[in-house]
Amino acid sequence: MTILPAIDLKGGKCVRLRQGRADDVTVYGDDPAERARFWRDQGAKELHVVDLDGAFEGRIVHAAEIAAIIEAFGGTVEVGGGIRNLESLAAAADSGAARVILGSAALESPGLLAEAVGRYGGRIAVGIDARDGFVQTRGWVETTSVKAVELAAAVAAAGVETIIYTDTATDGMLKGPNVGQMAAICDAAPSCSITASGGVSSAGDVRSLVALGKPNLRAAIVGKALYDGRVTFRELVDAANM
Repeated sequence: MTILPAIDLKGGKCVRLRQGRADDVTVYGDDPAERARFWRDQGAKELHVVDLDGAFEGRIVHAAEIAAIIEAFGGTVEVGGGIRNLESLAAAADSGAARVILGSAALESPGLLAEAVGRYGGRIAVGIDARDGFVQTRGWVETTSVKAVELAAAVAAAGVETIIYTDTATDGMLKGPNVGQMAAICDAAPSCSITASGGVSSAGDVRSLVALGKPNLRAAIVGKALYDGRVTFRELVDAANM
């Protein structure tokens, strides 16, 4: 399993939100590119970047910061947040992002998803954010009646190769991932590589994900636990490869 450190951008700074709430923010630095170099030096091969302001506003806000992160990191960077049309998708792809993440648009604009997959193939990932098993959109502000497993199956049928599943109730809470829901997502989209996000706060949490035995559970994103020093990147990588 691959471990992806997260860089969340808000107001030009590296931050973490608690359960995605814009009013519950912790700032971890004002130089995103420097943070990208730090994770590179720690041995990270992939990086997860979210434009939080973009997610709330529906457009890419941190284009310059994202480009600087990609250049500084030098490895695989996936980018999401506010990518809801072909123009913003193209801008993210042209910035050098290895994967571009569609979130709300994957549910609300199936035509856009189909066109994106047709144009960019495996570079398109879908971020499915859910609470209590139901999809949330618009920066986790709106909860829909669509089940996450249903959306996972639908985007897999549309040709998407990568799904990033975030359990929003556990995100930033440092209480462990929702392993039952992760297993359900893996089963709903067996053709997709699945990335777990939300709640991973220790080497034990990573071992719990590995213990699911799901061959398509490829990666885990870790944010707050790394930034707070609760676990090291190396400890997570060691747990992922046991």
